Amino acid sequence: MNCARLLIQQLESYGVDTAFGIPGVHTIELYRALGQSRLAHHTPRHEQGAGFMADGYARANGKPAACFIVTGPGMTNIATAMGQALADSVPMLVISSANHRPTLGRGQGRLHEMPHQSETLAGVSRLSHSLNDPAALPEVLARAFAVFQSARPGPVHIEIPLDIIDAPAPTEPTRPARVFPPAPAPAALALAGDWLGNAERPLVMLGGGSAAYPEAARALVEQLDAPTFTTINAKGVLGREHPLDLGATMSLPAARCLAAGADVVLALGTEIGETDYELDAEGDFHLDGKLIRVDIDAEQLGRNQAADLAIQADAGETLRGLAERLPASAARDGAERAATVRRRLALAEDPELAPYAPLFTTLNEALPDAILVGDSTGPVYAGNFLASMPAPRRWFNAATGFGTLGYGLPAALGAALAQPDLPVVALVGDGGLQFVLGELGTARDLGRPVAVIIWNNNGYEEIRRYMSLSEVPHLGVDLTAPDFPSLALSYGCRHAHVGSPASLHAALGRLDEADSPLLIEVDAAAWAASL
Repeated sequence: MNCARLLIQQLESYGVDTAFGIPGVHTIELYRALGQSRLAHHTPRHEQGAGFMADGYARANGKPAACFIVTGPGMTNIATAMGQALADSVPMLVISSANHRPTLGRGQGRLHEMPHQSETLAGVSRLSHSLNDPAALPEVLARAFAVFQSARPGPVHIEIPLDIIDAPAPTEPTRPARVFPPAPAPAALALAGDWLGNAERPLVMLGGGSAAYPEAARALVEQLDAPTFTTINAKGVLGREHPLDLGATMSLPAARCLAAGADVVLALGTEIGETDYELDAEGDFHLDGKLIRVDIDAEQLGRNQAADLAIQADAGETLRGLAERLPASAARDGAERAATVRRRLALAEDPELAPYAPLFTTLNEALPDAILVGDSTGPVYAGNFLASMPAPRRWFNAATGFGTLGYGLPAALGAALAQPDLPVVALVGDGGLQFVLGELGTARDLGRPVAVIIWNNNGYEEIRRYMSLSEVPHLGVDLTAPDFPSLALSYGCRHAHVGSPASLHAALGRLDEADSPLLIEVDAAAWAASL
């Protein structure tokens, strides 16, 4: 038993079944142990792709995957993916090598030498630890999975020096502890129940922390008869087209007016941050009623909006506890209030959103159960307002939090591995896809019929639009897109060119005809002309 074998054994005992990474000379011993395990391993074309794949995997099924990453450049490559996962509270275990301990910090020009690697990655991690004793590995992993299971999740980084990876390790098995998240204090539940029970115009705001508890969230919302905002990462928690669901529209004027008029607001598992609440506004989102905030992260309870009652607790336990303290049902005209806001929003008629509305109508008709994974691109920004999903974990993208480009394709591949029985669609722009063209090779390796919808407008259209609004000349935003049919052919993928909702629907109907990715290139100009 050496440290590498102990690591793999411990990961298996925690239920980790999937790993992503690119083998390197500094991780050979990890791969020796991995090859003798039950873990499935998938190789991206770039370490950033490994991180995005692990992110999509965890968002789609709630389970962390492992990333095995080489020292130095491998870790700087995956740092962006870790930053996106940190911003959106996505669990991810990153295992890296480090140079031999006697050489660390000496500046001798060693292969992959990176001064202070662990400290560098601490900024994009919930925990970044340097392992200097194989016997300490079970304890460090216990800390990592305690973060995943009972705190605000995010990436955890463990670096293992080369002389430790192959060092003898304890042979006695260490059983993982069951870690439960904090439960709400009874006094806090009683006070929150009293405020909500007596409210005349209650409002609920559900964040990504509620994604694991759709039944409890839907039951409480209906019990309160309260209009409900769901953040981008909570989309689908109430199901498709729920009469109380106002989606991620809280940055729009009609929705903000409703929020300002609520007398009691329950905000559960949400940062109340800019990328959900201030997208089209001027930083003036405010709540005049009593605010009850529930979050598993104590520090988050004090950020962005001051709470009248702050409860550090698990979302599911809180939802169930509140339901027990409220009347069975209350008629507060919640559906009517929500319908009034929807009429005022008129999203499908908004000039900026209307061109994309047929896209989501078509996706809903052709692939109603699909997981939609987006990059930072126009259709995704619009979909954050327009898309209605049948369940949580079916809509996620990089347009929140860190806001990186190149996320959509590899994250969709991770989602396809996590949920092999569901269709998966990547929504990307031609500019963002060029960050990760190599991952088309990974997509082909996986042999999954993932649809990659490419919104082709020959450049960074969103930035062009902002430049025009700011009267800045278009500089650096007009790009040459690849010849996508040739690109698809070179990677053994299928290709379809579409310019209307009808042709898109027909292309999606061919998704399952082969076990290979389907690149669907949407000519943005032709699409607009067809509407």
